[in-house]
Amino acid sequence: MAKSGKRIRNAREGIDREHLYGLDEAVEMIKSRASAKFDETIEVAMNLGVDPRHADQMVRGVVNLPNGTGRTVRVAVFARGDKAEEAKAAGADIVGAEDLVEQIQGGKIDFDRCIATPDMMGLVGRLGKVLGPRGLMPNPRVGTVTPDVTAAVKASKGGAVEFRVEKAGIVHAGVGKASFDLKAITENIRAFADAVIKAKPSGAKGNYVQRVAVTSTMGPGVKIDPSSLNQASA
Repeated sequence: MAKSGKRIRNAREGIDREHLYGLDEAVEMIKSRASAKFDETIEVAMNLGVDPRHADQMVRGVVNLPNGTGRTVRVAVFARGDKAEEAKAAGADIVGAEDLVEQIQGGKIDFDRCIATPDMMGLVGRLGKVLGPRGLMPNPRVGTVTPDVTAAVKASKGGAVEFRVEKAGIVHAGVGKASFDLKAITENIRAFADAVIKAKPSGAKGNYVQRVAVTSTMGPGVKIDPSSLNQASA
């Protein structure tokens, strides 16, 4: 415990908790302090000027990170016949129909992303109460209900990240690993920020991006000057 506390104190050293750092400097600080025995995930969090309880202020979407996420994503696909074969060929980990519904209803959910062909949604609809709260329900708005299962599986495996604003107006995502180089992480953060900015809902009033911070799994948070993300929305 003492060793863990010392590591945290060392990681926080030199970071002004109130200062807004430029994106490159913030990422460099996080990378240099990622000292866990595993490859820590780099996360970005954005506080938005929205109240997601109102339908016209919901922020949701998907972004393909240019340098991937660095994590292995297990993909399940609801499909039959040729589409099921397509999904398997594209690298899906689990493919099924009624059998997959039974498996999920039985409590076995060993996947990170779920895709369905449009004709399967009547079946998948039965799983709303199970998949919905976990953020796994297929949705056409984020490309997970589609006849093009090959593209959807490859996007999921290659760095597609879904985002959805939480009750407090925060949207966050893993955008890479501490082992990534500085350029790869900053490019991913800019791509993520760009997607969130483009997803600005019609009901959002005033300052949309209020605060941005970056952190690693075991590290401290570093606040980012939102203006240093301007390249993303240019």
